[in-house]
Amino acid sequence: MNIHTHRCIDQVLCGKPLMVENGSSLVELVTTSQMAADQYGLVHGGFIFSAADYAAMIAVNDPNVVLGASEVKFLKPVRAGDVLHIKARVQEIKGKKYWVSVSVTKGQEDVFQGMFTCFVLEKHVLAST
Repeated sequence: MNIHTHRCIDQVLCGKPLMVENGSSLVELVTTSQMAADQYGLVHGGFIFSAADYAAMIAVNDPNVVLGASEVKFLKPVRAGDVLHIKARVQEIKGKKYWVSVSVTKGQEDVFQGMFTCFVLEKHVLAST
């Protein structure tokens, strides 16, 4: 597994890559009590989105990939302690633009789906011009 992007990601917060190859990735996120938004242990959606974004980025796997847009659906709640699996697959490429589908499951249940529009830039987005 050779990851060329987002190498400084905190895998506790964004998930641990289990597979990266040929325009696809699989990431596992073990949710924690620190991710809970309330006394019921409901995991804040931002953590789920972040793991999905990370899976999309490593599916593209270019050092200069950035997220341009997303269309997502939160389908079911996630509790602290749940283990999520995030699958991302590049669906289409047109020039520098990549469309990546992402699904998040908890066991056999779909909890999140999204389409991420990513761009591969000529240089890093923060590189001086």
